[in-house]
Amino acid sequence: MPFDFKKGYKELYAPKAKPEIITVPPMNYIAVEGEGDPNQEGGAYQQAIGVLYAVAYTLKMSYKGGREISGFFQYVVPPLEGFWWQPGAVGIDYGNKASFHWVSVIRLPDFVGPEDFAWAAAEASRKKKLDCSPARMITVDEGLCVQALHVGPYDSEPETVARMDRYLLENGYENDWSDTRRHHEIYLSDPRKTPPEKMKTVIRHPIRSSG
Repeated sequence: MPFDFKKGYKELYAPKAKPEIITVPPMNYIAVEGEGDPNQEGGAYQQAIGVLYAVAYTLKMSYKGGREISGFFQYVVPPLEGFWWQPGAVGIDYGNKASFHWVSVIRLPDFVGPEDFAWAAAEASRKKKLDCSPARMITVDEGLCVQALHVGPYDSEPETVARMDRYLLENGYENDWSDTRRHHEIYLSDPRKTPPEKMKTVIRHPIRSSG
């Protein structure tokens, strides 16, 4: 049975609605960076998602395409994730989506190395007739974070964020925003198939002790 990261690492992908503190280990990702409203039809964000999945599925199916990757095992492609920020803003201003900057990512299995990644990006470009050159392989070490499960539409996320902020205040922590520590979302639901009120999103914020 293919390995499912969501089931194998429940502490990362299945938090409760109640906020919790977690130390997130370093992980490798396929990443595409851009800016602008993610809801724009045919915009940069939607194009980035197409690139991410093209590379992700090329790696997943590499064993059928003649690429032998050392340590390969069959797996379910992990969920789409995103790191979000707005220049000059603290946290996220949901009312100004046009000013969003983002790095959209999909987690990579640890067996994928730089040469395997370069092969997959080139192979996806060739087979899909899609320019996958914007994709890059990155490592993110989030460290100490607070996270919670948000259930509902993306525009109601401030309610969950406010709950997370209260939890930090009550437990001696504070948000720790920087150029390398961002608002992080993990999308557990497909918005094309899931009613907005039932969508599930992990929200994760970098934190530090307020003491």
